[in-house]
Amino acid sequence: MDAFARRHFTWPGTLHLHGAAFGWDILRAPVNVMLSPVLVLVRSVAWMCRKLRMPRVAERLLALRLLLRTAVSARVEAAILTDLLDVSLAPGRAIPDRASMARAILAAPRFREMMRSRGTVAAAEATAERIIGAVGDYTATRSSIAEFTTGLVTLAIGAIVFQALTPGMMSMAPGVAEAVSHGNAVADFPLGRGLGGVWYGVFPVGPSPGLVAATVAVLMLVGSVVAAFAGVLADPVQVRLGIHRRRLERLFATLDAEMDGTRATPFAAQEHLLPRTFDLWDVALSLLRAFRG
Repeated sequence: MDAFARRHFTWPGTLHLHGAAFGWDILRAPVNVMLSPVLVLVRSVAWMCRKLRMPRVAERLLALRLLLRTAVSARVEAAILTDLLDVSLAPGRAIPDRASMARAILAAPRFREMMRSRGTVAAAEATAERIIGAVGDYTATRSSIAEFTTGLVTLAIGAIVFQALTPGMMSMAPGVAEAVSHGNAVADFPLGRGLGGVWYGVFPVGPSPGLVAATVAVLMLVGSVVAAFAGVLADPVQVRLGIHRRRLERLFATLDAEMDGTRATPFAAQEHLLPRTFDLWDVALSLLRAFRG
């Protein structure tokens, strides 16, 4: 696991990995950002159903694939299957689909006896799908860590540029809109930019609500695109802290339980909660500033 993490999640491995993000991933990233809160809600309801001894409902909720599968995630899934599970994928396909990966698992020598013990073809196929689902849940945590990394970058920019707490784009937008509004007013001052800077330094002009709303939309779009590549910064740090190894250990605990037939330890993706703390903080600060205003 350590060798796998160093090979794929440190430079230059993570740079090669994120080369797949150039393309449709730039459009998938904003959609995944919007779907992440829904995923957290669904997983929370599934956890409650499991505690209330409603396993079938919990399994159906856990089986839902809400996030869009990115090309970067597909590359990580393929690397896990080939490097760690000894599954031979079809040659010439750098980003295989889930159906081809499930067929490869069914044909892999490592899983052959386990699949035969399932008794029926349908049961074996369901087991393969659950294995792919667990690997998919593992790779889906990358989008949450990317959101969290983007939130840290936003927080740093707000502290340096605006001397304010900006855990998200909503709290950063008023500062950016105010700067844009001030710059436009100075540029349009009839007596020149020099006197305009002095005038609006004494009599500041505030941004319009429309400008603030447009700034929020633009910043959220930019943040989503940045999140598609945030792993380039986050991956090496996680390798250094041992986070990637611990996450892989959780994945293999789930896979071992699946292979043993116990299915008692579903892959728990606590990482999805991290960016939600920033979201709540961002909304709270925005509401506080609105009431003060």
